[in-house]
Amino acid sequence: MSVYTTVGRDALADWLQPLGLGELIDLAGIAAGMQNSNYFVTTSSGRYVLTLFERIEPAALDFYLALMDHLSLRGIPCPQPLSDGNGQRWRQLAGKPAALLSCLPGANVEMPDEAHCHALGGMLAGLHRAGADFPNPWPNPCGAGWRQKIGETLLPGLLPDEQALLADELAFQAGQDFSALPHGVIHADLFRDNVLWQDGRVSGVLDFYFAGADAFLFDLAVVANDWCFNDATLRSLIAGYSALRPLEAAEIAAWPAMRRAAALRFWLLRLEVRQRPQSGEVVTIKDPDHFGRMLQRFRLAPEALPR
Repeated sequence: MSVYTTVGRDALADWLQPLGLGELIDLAGIAAGMQNSNYFVTTSSGRYVLTLFERIEPAALDFYLALMDHLSLRGIPCPQPLSDGNGQRWRQLAGKPAALLSCLPGANVEMPDEAHCHALGGMLAGLHRAGADFPNPWPNPCGAGWRQKIGETLLPGLLPDEQALLADELAFQAGQDFSALPHGVIHADLFRDNVLWQDGRVSGVLDFYFAGADAFLFDLAVVANDWCFNDATLRSLIAGYSALRPLEAAEIAAWPAMRRAAALRFWLLRLEVRQRPQSGEVVTIKDPDHFGRMLQRFRLAPEALPR
């Protein structure tokens, strides 16, 4: 979450009126994440999160906000978008589509242990099951097609070593077929800063703006790449997930290639931000080399799924 678009108090106060939340008390930018502009908003009725969507098309935004409603009603602790009297979940503010969402309790965990990873695995499997009856989900916006297209676009601007690594990995991933793996709605961006914890439990799952339909295993690989620092935490994550949705033989076989695909996806995202930065008041730029090194490690030493 960053702040690319500045919101004035008077404009926000007017925008809030149809929601019936009382007087605007405070507005504070949130300096985290990369894609949208985010603020904490406090009114006389409580605290909320305001998100202005910098690059998301209205139709996609309808999907993301409806998905959060759907999952919340099925017990997944995700933010709920507030609707006005006409049932609108978002409206224009400062020239951008904007939504106000519930502010969930808890805090991020920087160094997760085995218990965190086990609990998160169970929550992720629960999310996959809860999304099973969501109608007509959009495809993963950063799926295999996106990775191939954006990778080819970024190649000319990379250093020679990066070019060689990316070109070879794109060729490898083009030869993978994950279409037969179990699939459905996935979060696709469940990093440590998108999960809140309270009293050892997951109290909040945030930032669904990369969600879409894809292989469940891709979601699990994204989580493993960010949360698991050793074999014990990875084993706990897989055990927590498998207790609710056991993995199939084809998923176990695809695991090494899928971890590479997940590392590639976030390497590309951060390379894109480095090459094409957005201007803003508060902007978070994350180091792409972290995922470049991770991808290289998975290529040199493939790791089987722990059992």
